Amino acid sequence: MEIMDPTTPRIRLFAVLLKATLLFALFNFAFLFLQNIPFGKFSLYNSLLPGRERLPYGEVPESYSVSLFDVDAMFASHVIAGREKAPGEYRVLLIGDSSVWGTLLEPEETLAGQLNANALEACGKTVRAYNLGYPTLSLLKELMLLDHALQYQPDMIIWLTTLESFPQERQLTSPLVANNAARARELIGRYQLSADPNDPELVDLSKWDQTFVGQRRAIADHLRLQLYGTLWASTGIDQVYPENYVRAQIDLEPSDEFHGLTPADLPSFAEALAFDVLEAGLSAASVPTLLVNEPILISNGANSDIRYNFFYPRWAYDEYRKLLLERSAKYEWNYFDFWDLAPMQEFTNSGVHLTPEGEAMLTEKVAEAIQATCR
Repeated sequence: MEIMDPTTPRIRLFAVLLKATLLFALFNFAFLFLQNIPFGKFSLYNSLLPGRERLPYGEVPESYSVSLFDVDAMFASHVIAGREKAPGEYRVLLIGDSSVWGTLLEPEETLAGQLNANALEACGKTVRAYNLGYPTLSLLKELMLLDHALQYQPDMIIWLTTLESFPQERQLTSPLVANNAARARELIGRYQLSADPNDPELVDLSKWDQTFVGQRRAIADHLRLQLYGTLWASTGIDQVYPENYVRAQIDLEPSDEFHGLTPADLPSFAEALAFDVLEAGLSAASVPTLLVNEPILISNGANSDIRYNFFYPRWAYDEYRKLLLERSAKYEWNYFDFWDLAPMQEFTNSGVHLTPEGEAMLTEKVAEAIQATCR
C-alpha cells in the first residue's frame, strides 16, 4: 500500500498560489500597455439601455449615477452618443455648469428638456437640444467638454456661463479637469491659454497608478455606472431630490471681496479672469455659437446693497458684465445677457440654480435667441 506524503497537498497549494500571484502581477502590470484603449467607449447605454439625458454625476448610490473622470465613458452613457442625426434635426448643444445640468430638476424641467418639449423650429428644422452641462464651475472644464462634443455634428452651440466660472484660480480645480491632465495640457497648448500646464492641481498618474490595481476605483466606477443604468432606466432618477433643502442665502455678509479681490483691484480685475478660455471656446466650432450670461439671484435681504448674492459683490459682477459686453462687441460674439431675468423666489439652493418656473423663463429667451440667430 502506497503511503501519501502529508506535505504534498501543501506543496500543491503553494504552487497554485504562487502561479496565481504571478499571473495577477503580470496582468496588473500589463494593464500599463492598455492605457490607449478607450475602454470608456464600451457601454451598455444606447444599446441594452437607453442613453441618459445628462452626463452622469452623483456622489451617493441613491442617485443611480456616479461621478466619473473618464470623458469617453461619460459621453458613451449620454443619449447623444446613440442617436443618429436625423435630416430634419437642428442639433443644439448646451454647455455650462450645474445650472445647465439641472440641480434639483427632473430632466424634462431643465433648459434642454423644456426646449425639446416646445418643438421649436429653427432654420427649417426641429430643434433637438442636448444637455451637456456638468457641475463644478470652471470655463476650462466646459471647454474640455465642448471640445469632445464637437464630434457629434452640432448645428449650434449655446454656452451658458456665470462669473464664478471665470477666476483664473478656478480653471484647474474642477476634479474633471484635474484628473484629465493630458486633455487639459493639450487645450492649454492648442489655444495658448494662460493656465499653467505644470500646475500641481493637475493629477499625473505614476506607473503604479496606471496598473490595474491603481485604476481599480476608476474601473469600479465605470462598472457601477453600467449597473445603475437599469435602476435609472426604470425610475428616471439620476440625482437625489430631497423633500427639504436649504434655500439660497438672502441675508448676506457685509463683505465686498470676490476671490480675494476688492474694489481697489478694479483696474486689474480683467487679468484675474480667464477670458482667454472663453475666447478659445467661442472660436472652436464652425457653427453659430451663442454666449449666455445666465440668470443670478438678486437678493433684497441684509447687505444686498453690497452683494447681489452669496457669490457676487455688486462691484465685481457689474464690472464682469461690462467686460463681457465690451469683448462681445469687439469679437462680434452672439451675446445674450439674462442676468436679471428671474425673480428671487425662482432660485432653489444656490444663486444660480433655477426652479422649473425659472427655467421656463430662461427657455423662452433662449428659444428666441436660437431663432433670431438662425434667420
